[in-house]
Amino acid sequence: MTASIPRATYRLQLHKDFDFAAAQAILPYLQALGVSHVYCSPITRARPGSMHGYDVADPREISPELGGREGFERFALAARALGLQLLLDIVPNHMGVIASDNPWWSDVLTHGQASAYAGFFDIDWRPMDPAMAGKVLLPVLGAPYGEVLDQGQLQLAWEVKEEGEAGGFVLRYFEHGFPTDPGSWAPVLRLAADQAEDADTAEGLTALADRADAVPPREDRGAAGARERAVAAARLRQGLQDLLAQRRAAAPAITAALERLNQEPCHDTLHALLEAQPWRLGFWRVAADEINYRRFFDINELAALRVESEDVFEATHALALDLTAAGVVDGLRIDHPDGLRDPAQYFARLQDGHARRLAQLRPDAPAPADALPLYVVAEKITAAHADLPADWRLHGTTGYRFGALLNSLFSDRSQAARMERVWRGFTGAEGSLEDMVFDAKLAVAYGALGAELNLLATQLKRVAGANRRTRDYGFTTLRTAIAEAAAGMPVYRTYVVDAASEEDRRFVDWAIAQARRRTAIADTSVFDFLRACLLGEPTEGSGADALLPVRRFTWRFQQFCAPLAAKGVEDCVFYRYLQLVSLNEVGGDPTAQGLTLAAFHGASSDRAARWPHTMLATSTHDNKRSEDVRNRIAVLSERPALWRLGLMRWHQLTRSLRRELPSGTAPSRDDELLLYQVLLGVLPDGEIDAEALAALRTRVGQYMGKAAREAKLRTSWVRPDEEYEQALQAFIDGLLGRLAPNPALSDLRALARQLAWFGALNSLSMVVVKFTSPGVPDIYQGNEMQDLSLVDPDNRRPVDYAQRQGTLAAHEALLLAAEPDRLAGLARMSATPADGRLKLWATWRLLALRREDPALLCDGAYIALRGTGRAREHVVAYARRTAEGLLVVLAARLFARLLKSADAAPVGEACWGDASVDLTPAFKDWNGGAGDVTALELMGHVQRRLPRGPLRLADALQALPVAVFWVDARQPAVRA
Repeated sequence: MTASIPRATYRLQLHKDFDFAAAQAILPYLQALGVSHVYCSPITRARPGSMHGYDVADPREISPELGGREGFERFALAARALGLQLLLDIVPNHMGVIASDNPWWSDVLTHGQASAYAGFFDIDWRPMDPAMAGKVLLPVLGAPYGEVLDQGQLQLAWEVKEEGEAGGFVLRYFEHGFPTDPGSWAPVLRLAADQAEDADTAEGLTALADRADAVPPREDRGAAGARERAVAAARLRQGLQDLLAQRRAAAPAITAALERLNQEPCHDTLHALLEAQPWRLGFWRVAADEINYRRFFDINELAALRVESEDVFEATHALALDLTAAGVVDGLRIDHPDGLRDPAQYFARLQDGHARRLAQLRPDAPAPADALPLYVVAEKITAAHADLPADWRLHGTTGYRFGALLNSLFSDRSQAARMERVWRGFTGAEGSLEDMVFDAKLAVAYGALGAELNLLATQLKRVAGANRRTRDYGFTTLRTAIAEAAAGMPVYRTYVVDAASEEDRRFVDWAIAQARRRTAIADTSVFDFLRACLLGEPTEGSGADALLPVRRFTWRFQQFCAPLAAKGVEDCVFYRYLQLVSLNEVGGDPTAQGLTLAAFHGASSDRAARWPHTMLATSTHDNKRSEDVRNRIAVLSERPALWRLGLMRWHQLTRSLRRELPSGTAPSRDDELLLYQVLLGVLPDGEIDAEALAALRTRVGQYMGKAAREAKLRTSWVRPDEEYEQALQAFIDGLLGRLAPNPALSDLRALARQLAWFGALNSLSMVVVKFTSPGVPDIYQGNEMQDLSLVDPDNRRPVDYAQRQGTLAAHEALLLAAEPDRLAGLARMSATPADGRLKLWATWRLLALRREDPALLCDGAYIALRGTGRAREHVVAYARRTAEGLLVVLAARLFARLLKSADAAPVGEACWGDASVDLTPAFKDWNGGAGDVTALELMGHVQRRLPRGPLRLADALQALPVAVFWVDARQPAVRA
């Protein structure tokens, strides 16, 4: 049994408005397009109304909003009937909490440490504040607790559960509901007894109050103690339910008691009741200082899981692994493994759990042929100087690195310095990227992740205090050293579990060196102590019992580094470093303008050798801008003078729209420059009416509001500056307020039309490279044609599948047409590449190749080809090869620099002149003999002859700026 390696995947974002039934309706289109796997966002039950599914409420249940188990089974059966397989996105690191939708979290809020699920969540039950011992902080209040209580916004209520389940007392705060500990109900029940109209009802309520007092305490007493408490609480609930059913006077008595309690002027009784809970409500702003459960990044509503516990792993992964073993699901995409304590252990359990279930279901089936019986990819960001750990049992990543590679490949290296000068000259930005990243990460460590930093400092202080050589390091010094080392970490995190690898040591040394260079700490010897702890090694003089506390600190520090990098880099610096924002994507480098062909070939060869089945992504649900938007913006890198002059004109033309505020001019130069880049990427190529302009105005306004808060320069999520945000929106409303007269918008649209033409050619080449490179290409929903989307939720807008189906049907007819008619149709499409038809044509043709010769693109060797001539740097050329097939790929790039204007087509002699590509390496030791070889050129679907030596680009690129030649040696003859 071996993993099913996808030929290509198609990502669908499922939610209540695009459920299993809607996805099922487009399956015939996806089959006709040619993908092998439908790649679904999380399908387990999430919080109601979730538009993404990552806020999982119950991993054991398929989302009712998507259609439930029955809807999923219909969808899966329909896919299987069409020969399509399924890939699922699963979330091992966290769950959606706060609301009452998560049964495990609700149980923890009911029973505290005595809950059977207390160990599922990464909660610090012994925080620094002694008053919080045994409690979970819930930072959900819109104002300080005392104010909210005094205003009567906290109300205790009796909640009737679903049929067959006993109710209970719940605290209400607007839409939130928090379960209460049955062991705390005695005061309410005694108050209700005082309100009862008859003695029997009063006696019954008093007896229940005595039973509440007898519920075992909440301290952790192991599994047996948890069961004992759960049984006592269940009996109390049932007893109260029975009393309500048997005694007509019980319900009015409880209602009267709740009214009296909720309306009490001083609210002392309610406050006392809340103090008795295993949770404490707090102002949302206190989260950064006091929250005591690990979160996903800084999102309070997402609590981290302790999936390193085998019980937690089994409980959270049973559904997914049952589906893979049953053959309903054929692969898994793992969200954010960097949040896990031990990703290597996690991936091993995933593969072994799948194999074990397979053996149980099919005992006669052969054992897995290798260590990877299940196709698994991980959402992992790797720096250019790092890679996936070799011991992770998976097939690769979800493709961020490949996307960043192409972003760089299609930008102009020779103009990087000029683009940087334009950006800095317009905005006044100072500092290197390294400095910006360090400062932003440090700000996040002290700010949004301050509570996590305090926990780490507390852990390290305990470690230091146990050794007489280190006990004098103070809490503040340790806290500062931790923050500075984390800010200096050059990768998302290290992976020390039992022992540090050489790579771990290299990155820790790098981080410590950065911290030493920048710190103001007087006694820098603290960094020697910290370095040892980050490597999981007790310092000299430590006791025999020091190893585990040090390792626990190491593990937690690593889990701290990942969200620090994400919040500091992708969610902050990428909105500040604005040289060329097409580079500012997850996994990217804003300074990496212009990848050399040699570097591209090196990366491709390495991928073919080590990660041949990793995903190749160019647009994802996490993108800040879709691939087509980025490909338009990238053209600016070839025309820095045009960009600089445009900035000056637009700044002058919009002077009446700016406002002077006490905090400075609005919008800021940074936001203004970002806005212009984004508009050049999203403005429609053709005509636009007032309705479409209004929709664009709304979308861009939402995007810029989010971007300004992420940048944290003039406003932020924590401290929003409403005056600045209103001024920014007013500027956008003015700029996009009307079509005419509107000189600034007219000028922007004129340049946007040029960029759209060049950008569409970039997208065409990007498609060719993606679908022929080593790896598994992924299409994000709708991006098989032009898609001009921005960051979520913009990239989750409905996709026009009717348009795509109609275009594909026209393509199918064109393929069957006579050669002259087919080439004429391609010529018409190439004249208007921004309409997306040509992009879909290339996608469809290359997916057909992957179906016809899967081995060639799944496991074929990668061979770099070199060009000669003036335009040699403008074409990416390589071959893929197996014993039975050969592919020669040519894809042009940097069109604006190549052509100088949008009037000339990037084809033929006038464009390519003397440039050629030497095919000798492609044919070396393959298919013997000499002479030309007959190949099928896939873009035009025509037979062409390939020389075994130099191929003139003017001949190869006659109709389109891309060409893909396929030689199928399985045919009787390949030589002309």
